Amino acid sequence: MAARRVDALLMDYASYHRTRGNLVCHAFGITLIVFGSVALLLTLRLPDATPVTAAELLIGAALLFYLTLDAALALVMLFEFALLDIAARAIADWRVGLAAFLLGWVFQGVGHARFERNSPAFFKNLAHLLVGPLFLANELLRIRPVADAS
Repeated sequence: MAARRVDALLMDYASYHRTRGNLVCHAFGITLIVFGSVALLLTLRLPDATPVTAAELLIGAALLFYLTLDAALALVMLFEFALLDIAARAIADWRVGLAAFLLGWVFQGVGHARFERNSPAFFKNLAHLLVGPLFLANELLRIRPVADAS
């Protein structure tokens, strides 16, 4: 039986993230990047005074992508995005969002340079920018088994 697309993406992503230090850096980094992105995009509203922001559009697009991969993981991501959206709205400061976004990328860089000693997975496949949060959720909850990518 052929591997599902989600399994192939998770295995490929895992092959770039084998060390504990890199995974810890990514747990902080990816969370900060997503939070920062949401906080920054909350400031962009659609025309005609609609309550929809660019953050909701990005979250919606990401969730649609996740639904094409795995419904259970998409549900987990909906919960995670909702929490980060609530936190970003509570803080309501684009400067905090920008700082979180930049600090998140510092964590990513440290993880790959210091612990993994390889380039980030998204250098090979831009889809990994969306796979990263999904991978972390799956690592935490073990919804889908990820085979050793050695």
